[in-house]
Amino acid sequence: MGEEVPVIRTSDLLSSSAMVTESAPDHLVVMVHGILGSSGDWEYAANEFIKQLPDKVFVHCSERNMYRLSLHGVDVMGERLAEEVLEVIGERPEIRKISFIAHSIGGLVARYAIARLYRPHMGNICGLEPINFIAVATPHLGSRGNKQVPLLLGFVRMEYFASRVIHWLFGRAGRHLFLTDSEDDKPPLLLRMITDSGNLPFISALRAFKHRVAYANADCDQVVGWRTSSIRRKDELPKIDKCINEKYPHVVHEEYVEANEGGTYEDLTSDDDFETMEEKMVNGLSRVSWEKVDVSFHNSLQWLFSHSIIQVKFSFMYEGADVIQHMIDHFRT
Repeated sequence: MGEEVPVIRTSDLLSSSAMVTESAPDHLVVMVHGILGSSGDWEYAANEFIKQLPDKVFVHCSERNMYRLSLHGVDVMGERLAEEVLEVIGERPEIRKISFIAHSIGGLVARYAIARLYRPHMGNICGLEPINFIAVATPHLGSRGNKQVPLLLGFVRMEYFASRVIHWLFGRAGRHLFLTDSEDDKPPLLLRMITDSGNLPFISALRAFKHRVAYANADCDQVVGWRTSSIRRKDELPKIDKCINEKYPHVVHEEYVEANEGGTYEDLTSDDDFETMEEKMVNGLSRVSWEKVDVSFHNSLQWLFSHSIIQVKFSFMYEGADVIQHMIDHFRT
């Protein structure tokens, strides 16, 4: 058995900030882990944010959906995260701005939570100015499509079998990821999350942020495919460069995609085949602008763990440090 992963608590990060500056930071950065993860997954990133931006940010690593609680479904986890954020804000009256950085399924959970926290009449997130929404290796289009879970090697029969049994391993979260959660004639949750659905304005909440960034592993990620994490069709995947910036050696492509305001998501239905649902999700999410950052650890000795390296989940995964630095630099502007 390995050592227990430390839990990063708000109070721990506050003390780090207080030692550097007397002025209290007014920008809350909420970091959200992935499936079966914990707040400790963001330890390296949280410490770097505090070290480099001590007078700007107050970091909170989410604690409400850790380990097996992350199997309860995107909606349940999203509700918990929203409640947690409100509690943190209640304890920090000086907070004026808010950003989210979320890994893997945590990006979907964060998208659900901001819809719950969005204030339509004010255009903000629970009274705060929304700045950055950063999703890291997040399966925005789900995990059901061909090669969306690279570990399954693109074999259609294996992908179909996985969609039938995934809930045995990952509960309601698995059903949401594979879009097999249609209930009461409602479309799958991820399909509903491309709209302003009832009292959950998913797209309006996402649009409220000044910046939306999708970090995606262009290769070597065995868990989340490139298309789903970068919100692209197959023919939109760019050619990979070896390195575009010495400061960020693992960032191989960057592009800014304007919002397609004329984009439509058509009528949502639970009867669509997956290819149709995936196209609707791409169209729906393209109605807001995105900065897309493609990353590759192809030359790393740790390439097999790219899904975790991209967030430097463990201290030995240091090769993802430049990606964390790239995120931090978003907060300097």
